[in-house]
Amino acid sequence: MREAVLPLAAIRRPLQRVLDEAKVAALAAAIAAEGQQEPIDVLEVEGELWGFNGCHRVAAHERLGLTTIRARVRRANREVLRMHLL
Repeated sequence: MREAVLPLAAIRRPLQRVLDEAKVAALAAAIAAEGQQEPIDVLEVEGELWGFNGCHRVAAHERLGLTTIRARVRRANREVLRMHLL
């Protein structure tokens, strides 16, 4: 696993997001003041980046107009990806 700064546009988010708007607003304020404290987790499968958690952090970054996000990147194969998609 490695940590990296990734372009938000490169991260595929295949699952429906249900957002708590108050949480997104609070995170956006905290990120604007202090920066991102906790990276999101991303799977790298055959060169593609897949995000399955951190939806509130991603939304906060988007609302702030940020184009990159810190992430822990773990390489995986298609079978692992399929398990995340179930």
